[in-house]
This record gives sequence, C-alpha cells and structure tokens, in this order.
Amino acid sequence: MSYEQLDRWSEEAAVGLADRGVGESSVVALVLPSCPEYTVLYAACAKLGAITAGINHRLTPLERDRVVTLAQPDLILSTADLLDRRESAELIQPCGYVPADSDLADSDLPESEETEAEVLAGLRVVGGVVAPLAEDLDRPICIVFTSGTTGTPKGAVFCGRQLQFICQVDTQHKWNSPQDLGLHSSAGTSLTHLGPMTKLLGNLHSGGTSHLMKKWTALGGLEAVEQFRMPVIAGIPTQLALMLHHNSFDQFDLSCVQAVIVGGGPATPALITEARERLGVPVAVRYSCTEAGIGVGTSFQDPPEDALESVGRPHLGVELTIRSETGELLAPGKIGEITLKSPAVMSGYYKDPAASSAAFWPDGAVRTGDLGHLDTAGRLHLVGRSKEMYIRGGNNVYPMEVESVLSQHDGVAQLVIVPRPDPTMGEIGVAVLVPSDPLNPPTLEELRGFAAEQIAPFKLPSELVLRDSLPLTPMEKIDRNAIREEL
Repeated sequence: MSYEQLDRWSEEAAVGLADRGVGESSVVALVLPSCPEYTVLYAACAKLGAITAGINHRLTPLERDRVVTLAQPDLILSTADLLDRRESAELIQPCGYVPADSDLADSDLPESEETEAEVLAGLRVVGGVVAPLAEDLDRPICIVFTSGTTGTPKGAVFCGRQLQFICQVDTQHKWNSPQDLGLHSSAGTSLTHLGPMTKLLGNLHSGGTSHLMKKWTALGGLEAVEQFRMPVIAGIPTQLALMLHHNSFDQFDLSCVQAVIVGGGPATPALITEARERLGVPVAVRYSCTEAGIGVGTSFQDPPEDALESVGRPHLGVELTIRSETGELLAPGKIGEITLKSPAVMSGYYKDPAASSAAFWPDGAVRTGDLGHLDTAGRLHLVGRSKEMYIRGGNNVYPMEVESVLSQHDGVAQLVIVPRPDPTMGEIGVAVLVPSDPLNPPTLEELRGFAAEQIAPFKLPSELVLRDSLPLTPMEKIDRNAIREEL
C-alpha cells in the first residue's frame, strides 16, 4: 500500500463510515489482525473525528468481549473469526487474510496482488471525499488499552495534542538515533499497541516503509531484516532474545543492521551484552507505560554501561520523578514509584473518571505503578512493579533486581522470579527458569552462589522450577500472573 493509496482509501472508507452514522466523537472498535486495512480504517476514523479503539486480536474471546464492552463502541469492524456477530458489528475481510482455524494454507492463496476493488469492499465509497475537520488538538483520536497484566485493561485516551508531541519526538531525532533508521521497519506487536497507535503520525512524516507480519516469529523477523535490509532491529526483549537464540541466526546476512532498540519490558544486561556482541552494533533501551505515551531511554551516544545499568534519562520535555506513597519527591538512591509528566501523557481513562483521578498526582504526573530509583547521573533504574514486590520475613524483595543478576549466568536463557506463600517466611521467591542447555541446567545452589556477592541472601530465590518455555501475554510479555497461578 502506497502513501497515496492510504490517503485515498481512508478518504473513501471515511465516507462509508459516515454513511453508517459514524461522526465526530463516535467510537469505532477495530477487532482485526495485523493488516494494512487496520491503518486505513484508523486514518478514516481520524478524518471523521471519530475515536479508534483498537482491540488486540491476540486476546482470548472472553478477553476481547470484555474490552469491547469497556469501549462501548458505536460500530465494531471485525473479521468473522475474531468476534461473534453483534448488532453493531460489521464484518471485514482483509485481503489475503487466513483465519487461524482455517484449513486454507497461505500457499493456497492467489499469488497476484489483490485489486483495489477488493480492499474494504462494501465499505469504501470509491471516489468519495469527506469535508475536512476544523483543527482541534484536544479532540480524542484513539483509545489504547493497557495490557491488563495486573488486572482488567483500561482504555487510555490520546488526543491530537499528545500525538503531535510524540510525532515531534520521532521525526526530529531527539533520541539521537541514526538518520536513516526509518527506511524499512517491521511491526512486531499488535497494531493496537501503544507504539503503532501513537506513532503512526510520526511514521508517516518520516516517509518510511513498514512491513507487517500476520504473526511475528523469530524466523520471520530475521528473514524480514535480511530481505529488506532493515537498518534497525526494534522490539520487546522477548522478541530480541528469540531472534538471537534461533538456531538459524548465524545463517542470515544482518550486515545492514546499524542499531538495536528494545522497549516494552525490561531488558537484562545479559541480553543487551549478547546483542552487542553478536550484531556488533549499539543497543538502546526505552522505558514508558501506556498512560505516559513516552518516557525515558538511552541514546546511542551514551556510555555503553548506561543501557546495562539503567533505562536511561528522560526525554527532552519529559519530567521524571520518584515519589513515596504520599507523593513526596525522593532523593537519588531511594526506591519509590516512577512518575512521568509530559505533553504526551494520556487525557485519562475512557469513561472512568475515578481511575483517571487515581492515575495522576495533582501536578499532572502519571503514576506508572513501577518502582525504581534515580542515580546521581539522573539515570533511571527499574526495580519492578509495585504489585510484583513480595515480603520475605519482613524484608521487601523486588524480583527484577534479582533477575537482572541471575540472568547473566551462562546457564540461563530466560528467568523470572515469582512469590509463593510460605508458612514460616510469609512469602519466598521461586525462580522459574528456561535453561540454555536443557541437558545441563543450573542448580539452585549454583544460582544462589553466582549472585551471592551482589544480592543479599534474603532476596535470593528459595526454590527453582525448570521450564521448556515461559508463557507470554497477548502483548508478548512474560505472563507472571500465569506462572504464579501455576505454582
């Protein structure tokens, strides 16, 4: 799909949506897989002043239904396999889309490209044009739902003002990234994720090409980088780890790669070091949360240890603070809740004023729910989520602090630490580990000895559980809740 086609098709789709009663402030839920039509419909809604609510197609049917109910959409656009027919739903058939439960294989599809007439057929009004909207930067544009790893997802509302600021960040290279990193890129997460929903404007301004994958795989990601000579590998830590550990990694020509960017979850020092060594390029890390829009990160010009020891410094225009439970600003070295304030923070949660009020401090800073501390150089060090902390024998333990050390053991491929009730200590830590060599996994004693010089004994895990793999959430993050329930 070209830029001209995106503009024209979204204009024609906007006319079709308007014919269905969609207008300013209407909510349109997109329950679609990763496909060009998603972007066309997102742009079409924006041209009408309607609000796009992206529903992650990787959720279970029950979870999708719960989020749709939360969005209260005026219209639902969905494929037949992703959502049961509702009165307010209209079925969409993306070109070349094969449902997950279909017997039809990709090789059975026509090899020729679909004709224009088949793109959103029945919705687009060919040749149609909508009247341009008056500029209003406070007009809501999208609802981005939180991952829900700590409870029911909430819908973060973003308006033109927030998206404009994020666009400025992405197009003015304020992260000090190489100038040509946007030529070719791939979307490794659902298009409903914070990145695709809030960075589309910046991507369009940059003029690059984005490659979509029906379903991200490590092999598919490596093939895309090589085939399209992508200058950057960007994704969440889990995706980077799976690519580096794929058995065909060394067979690919990845000489085009100039940099690696990881965000959306904590990247261990071991993973960052491995990426640097195997790809021979700098690695930058990012940190934010859905509600904040944009946050902190390391620059490619920062000292190499910054990405190993921290998640960097706040972006220009972002105010980063660490606060106590009562909102008191904490000095460097003191652990507290991370808060972020900038023109990018959400307007609030959709139709949830109580939760919206609880998400902000009175000065407008977003409460991330994550714990961390600043060092004297202004770098942010993550400790974990406040809900992940557990108490062992009266002592607070932050799993991420321990994981960052244990993950550097050569025998560890993946590792998380979750609490388990204990009659004596109250709670103890259980290390759930995927070994690098399944035939020779590390023992609990080896792990405790490895970390003994860096981590206090009471923080170290008391039990070890071996796994072939770790469960992931629909956002491709390690599902700690599922692991905790298994134990």
